[in-house]
Amino acid sequence: MAVTESVADYLEAIMVLQAQKSRVRAVDIANYFGYSRPTVSQTLKAFRSKGYVEVGDDGFIRLTEQGRQIAQDTYDRHLLLTDVLMAIGVSEETAKIDACKLEHDISDETYQCLRAFFQKRT
Repeated sequence: MAVTESVADYLEAIMVLQAQKSRVRAVDIANYFGYSRPTVSQTLKAFRSKGYVEVGDDGFIRLTEQGRQIAQDTYDRHLLLTDVLMAIGVSEETAKIDACKLEHDISDETYQCLRAFFQKRT
């Protein structure tokens, strides 16, 4: 399974939910996205087979190191792009929505250059 936009978004959501709730279940992910529980269960099954998540006997979902890295990288891109967009005058709400779209579409080279540029400015 390639790290597609959907994969990155799911893993990022799990990380965000873990920060909010500490323990995450499939129903929490379903509610977060507005997806059905069977859809989320199928996705989690695929993620387990690829080593992105573990599901304990208690039903709680945990990111593996590989899953956490993908989630963190996606989240870091999202935060930087939100800041960049807001710095040029985009409203916070629109910046967050647009950053979610952009985080998957810009090249790593562009992301690294933006990051370096904005780190120098702050």
